[in-house]
Amino acid sequence: MDSDLTQKSISFNSARFLVSAPRLEDCPPDTGAEVAFAGRSNAGKSSAMNAITANGKLARTSKTPGRTRLINFFSLNREHARLVDLPGYGYAKVSRDMKDDWQKHLGHYLNDRRCLRGLVLVMDIRHPLTDFDQMMVEWCEHNKLPLMILATKADKLKFGQAKTSMMDITRKLEAFTCVEHLIMFSSTSKLGVDECRAALINWLEDGKARE
Repeated sequence: MDSDLTQKSISFNSARFLVSAPRLEDCPPDTGAEVAFAGRSNAGKSSAMNAITANGKLARTSKTPGRTRLINFFSLNREHARLVDLPGYGYAKVSRDMKDDWQKHLGHYLNDRRCLRGLVLVMDIRHPLTDFDQMMVEWCEHNKLPLMILATKADKLKFGQAKTSMMDITRKLEAFTCVEHLIMFSSTSKLGVDECRAALINWLEDGKARE
């Protein structure tokens, strides 16, 4: 295990903005460990990151989904441990060429970033497994990258409805070995926050680089 990853217990409220990168070569050095968050623009990704880090301003939320077009890195209190906010897709009112450019650089990051320990896929529990979600699940399966799914906005449903949706998601994903965690989540009620933090710590403390 890397010696710089054995220093202190990780505190997510220590998260601080580090840098924004438009492409892979602009990212921080490919050392240590990081976990990336992905999701459609209206899935509640920024709100989820803010809840996990107990910082309402960490990841910008916007009434204009899809505004974030860069890969945003956040440092933690353990050296070379990072959270990464990937660009959202789906509702951005931009040209097709710009969307293709985003996807190209996102693909480079996901394929070539050796310090990436896992992907957190944020999806709306009311509208789960969209085409984008399915694409990300299949990508993680193909590349043997651990996947955590946050089924967000659970507070918008009655508990019975939320449980039914979770059972349906579980059934549809049972063939995918990459899915290590499926968590019912609400950034409003903080449901699932502690479970998510525990899983993130396990990933970030794993000193194994990707092959």
